[in-house]
Amino acid sequence: MMRIHLTRFLAAAFMAVAALATPALAHDQQLGDLLLHHPWARATPGGAKAGAAYLRIENHGDTADTLIGASADIAALVEIHMMSMENDMMVMGPAGEVEIPAHGTVELKPHGLHIMLMGLKRPLKEGETVPVTITFARAGSIVLEVKVEAIDATGEGGMEGDAEEHSH
Repeated sequence: MMRIHLTRFLAAAFMAVAALATPALAHDQQLGDLLLHHPWARATPGGAKAGAAYLRIENHGDTADTLIGASADIAALVEIHMMSMENDMMVMGPAGEVEIPAHGTVELKPHGLHIMLMGLKRPLKEGETVPVTITFARAGSIVLEVKVEAIDATGEGGMEGDAEEHSH
């Protein structure tokens, strides 16, 4: 009798741990040798016409790949952008294609590389998931499940930054 209770307890404990772990694991997406980790965006204020999405791209393969583009139904135009400091001014513009080195990692994060969503058709709302398609030269395309976090979110894993407001 005691063995049955212990077995039930262990099974229930295992299921509870699995249920807690599943959302985190489900947010990572795999495309060939590429692991796309924690795609996220900040919520935008009501009248904002632009937003940005971020993620970490890990290449576990022996060959480099290249991020060549992005698209999303929620925006009129989607580009890979880069923010940088030039002459003590923060500047931003299209980054062009971004190489993901073999066995390397590229982070798209606030104040650096990011997926720019321009001409938003509606605000990004905290708690929703927004589909954003990204395309690689070798691995092909994948629809990211971009989680919209709070307007002042810093992302996961120490990503920091102020809410980005861009006008184009």
